[in-house]
Amino acid sequence: MAENRASVYTGGYPEGYPEGVPCWVDAQLPDVEAGRRFYGELFGWVFEGAYGASVWARLEGKPVAALAPKTDGRMPTVWTVYFATPDAESTARRITAAGGQVVMAPFPVDGLGVAALAADPESAVFGLWQAGSHHGFGIRHRPGTFAWAQLYARDIETANTFYGHLFHEALFGPGADPDFGRAAVTDFFAEMMPPHFLVHFGVADCEAALGAVTRLGGRVQAGPFAASYGTVAVVTDNQGASFAVLER
Repeated sequence: MAENRASVYTGGYPEGYPEGVPCWVDAQLPDVEAGRRFYGELFGWVFEGAYGASVWARLEGKPVAALAPKTDGRMPTVWTVYFATPDAESTARRITAAGGQVVMAPFPVDGLGVAALAADPESAVFGLWQAGSHHGFGIRHRPGTFAWAQLYARDIETANTFYGHLFHEALFGPGADPDFGRAAVTDFFAEMMPPHFLVHFGVADCEAALGAVTRLGGRVQAGPFAASYGTVAVVTDNQGASFAVLER
């Protein structure tokens, strides 16, 4: 059943997010403290300790994202979207069978759940989350929270086939209301840009958000531009992690 755009997970999905629904995001950053300052001012997030050296971002007391320190300087500074799965091991096997790859095999996260990293046939990286005590977003589809995940791919047909088989019910099942889209990389980026996911956060005013991003040391990469799902601008934070702001 489709969830109201302003609901929280305990209302729309009392048992957690269904398979294939984006349920969590995190950022791998060189400096978590700098990330706290940037996103705290941009989105009004407040932070608390999570697992290891990671911190949870909360809005209205509900979890909306995590910031984690990079464990290896060679790792990208990036936002990652996680798709819900009831069985991370099984989903990982299906990903491999469909031509993707498992980048990081499923592993437990402090009783909160089981996480994994995978890549699709064009090497766009995404996460899996099998909920334990942590279901995922406490709020979404509001300013300052997750609003959309866009995959920029080279071959849209290949992407639709891969994700359509992997997450069919969430994307195409009865009553599906997905917040996961696919577009060609060259629609908005240079041809040499590799396929990738772009996490979108909701904002009340796109232009005002861009002013705040710049003031806080970030950079505007593209936009604002009109997309089928709203007005979008692509930005980087003050450490180089790309994300988008979305006004609806």
